[in-house]
Amino acid sequence: MPRRATRTLLSFVMVMAGMVLGVSATAGTAYADDCYTWNRTLSQGSSGSDVTQLQIRVAGWVTSGERLSYDGQYGARTAAAVKKFQSAYGLPADGVAGPQTFSKIYALQDADCTPLHFSYAELNKCNSTWSGGAVPAATAKTNALKTMWKLEAMRHALGDVPITISSGFRSYACNSAVGGSSTSRHLYGDAADLVGSPSFCTLARQSRTHGFSEILGPGYPGHNDHTHVAFDPSPYWSAPSCGI
Repeated sequence: MPRRATRTLLSFVMVMAGMVLGVSATAGTAYADDCYTWNRTLSQGSSGSDVTQLQIRVAGWVTSGERLSYDGQYGARTAAAVKKFQSAYGLPADGVAGPQTFSKIYALQDADCTPLHFSYAELNKCNSTWSGGAVPAATAKTNALKTMWKLEAMRHALGDVPITISSGFRSYACNSAVGGSSTSRHLYGDAADLVGSPSFCTLARQSRTHGFSEILGPGYPGHNDHTHVAFDPSPYWSAPSCGI
């Protein structure tokens, strides 16, 4: 049996076993995931690195224009994002992250923590070290991971349609070679240029509700052949041909 199928089955069995034994669906879990394992239930008031790990995976489930902080604090916004994640995947939407929520996340991620439908290779066609950009290599790679999880949310919200990335992280050299802006978010690793189908306007409109603060698309200079999404500290949306 393939590794992912085995992990998904094991996760399901453990959750069902807990229910049979009368264990609450929000109790801690002993499931060991290849990437990261949560060992306690998380809810409003929780804090710590495990909350941050959860925030990375649910940051794409927010309202229009909202951006979830990766601050390790389980506040109302994190609870709302968890609730939207739960609802999107057919789980009881209570805003509390317990075994069922974690089991779904385990089924959605690979051993390197990337979401099921995206990879580091897709977010870095520049070099293999993630170096030479505006931030340290480790930061650029982490930023790319956060972007992938937002894209995974957007992909699911669009009906699980494939999303194609033409460009992600760029070093200064790679950015210069393609004529990128000297302040491009690609240099930080949190940007992705989206091509193919769905349409560029569909991607631009949909990305507004998945935590992206920079959205550039058709009608914006140099963006008629793709939709650009990123996490910019200074939010800016412009895709005039799409009504944005």
